[in-house]
Amino acid sequence: MPNSSSMTEFLLLAFSDRRELQLLHFWLFLGIYLAALLGNGLVITTVACDHHLHTPMYFFLLNLSFLDLGAISNTVPKSMANSLWDTRAISHPGCAAQVFLLVFLMSAECFLLTVMAYDRYVAICKPLHYGTLLGSRACVHMAAAAWGCGFLHAALHTANTFSLPLCQGNAVDQFFCEIPQILKLSCSGAYLREVGVIAVGVCLAFGCFVFIVLSYGQIFRAVLRIPSEQGRHKAFSTCLPHLVVVSLFISTAIFVYLKPPSISSPYLDLVLSVLCSVVPPVVNPLIYSMRNQDLRDGIRKLITWVFVCEQLTATLHPHGSHQELTLQAPVLHKLHWSKVVKDL
Repeated sequence: MPNSSSMTEFLLLAFSDRRELQLLHFWLFLGIYLAALLGNGLVITTVACDHHLHTPMYFFLLNLSFLDLGAISNTVPKSMANSLWDTRAISHPGCAAQVFLLVFLMSAECFLLTVMAYDRYVAICKPLHYGTLLGSRACVHMAAAAWGCGFLHAALHTANTFSLPLCQGNAVDQFFCEIPQILKLSCSGAYLREVGVIAVGVCLAFGCFVFIVLSYGQIFRAVLRIPSEQGRHKAFSTCLPHLVVVSLFISTAIFVYLKPPSISSPYLDLVLSVLCSVVPPVVNPLIYSMRNQDLRDGIRKLITWVFVCEQLTATLHPHGSHQELTLQAPVLHKLHWSKVVKDL
């Protein structure tokens, strides 16, 4: 029996056979992808440039935005290219790379959301020890552990999945490569080894879920003991974006991968996979920015900085050469910041 490495390519599920709908899918996914790039790019740039946001909570948010960008870049561009060129093919190495990156990024995000729950727990329940328990070195170690555990988990799954013999053709019933669809192509009984690895992954995910629930149980108890209503609202508002993101992540993952077979269909699986893999990278920056005044202020300052810099450059040197602009950079910088400070 040949294994998966003997195949040169897999065939992904097409959204439609009609050319008009294929182009519609391309433009729709292009808009979603650009929105994800803009939203997460603004979060990353704002957190990196604004020293007021150099705190553990925003450091973990920075990592979450990188994971979201990687997740949507792993699946959407290839699907867009297939629709644009009217093809379904993906190479064997490309399929293996999609599986690896999908598991890697989802696992790392699950571990990172758990770390972020711990951050909120320490900030609200143990505020006097926050600087000690979540110093810069501890934050880097926890983020690195989340990325590292996701990498090891993905390497184990990918190596195990693509070593299985495949006897059911090469058509994947999804617009990207994922482990459940690859297992459907395996020979009878050959997938049991991977099922055991999946069970280990489910146990890890369940452990993360239990930790998050217990953390928020302690957080809610601490918030309810705050005497002032304003204090309770302020404390809870810092947790609400993370809680919403965790709820969306867990609910979509459970419904996609643990739904009853009786309600399963190719089109329903397609819609649910879009909701699980494409929508979160777009809505996560909105969730955090809408409920976080500091992040909104940082984004506003960043946009103002870019706008003022462009206006000053255009006003002072409308026809200047690159060398002239370079020589005048200190002057522009000084003028620019004086105007920014005045406007803000």
